[in-house]
Amino acid sequence: MEEMLVVGSKVKAYVKSKNLHMAGDFGEALSKEVAHLIDKAAKRCEENKRSTLRPADL
Repeated sequence: MEEMLVVGSKVKAYVKSKNLHMAGDFGEALSKEVAHLIDKAAKRCEENKRSTLRPADL
């Protein structure tokens, strides 16, 4: 398993606030999606010859 990029308890609390339940593997899948978003943002940042990620990179 890769390093978790999201705080499971915070995600679970947010999901619960929506009156929903969370599968045990949802946190890991969400973390992978976050990593993918960061990878895409990093690529855009590098293409623009910057070393600082900005919200616009998302």
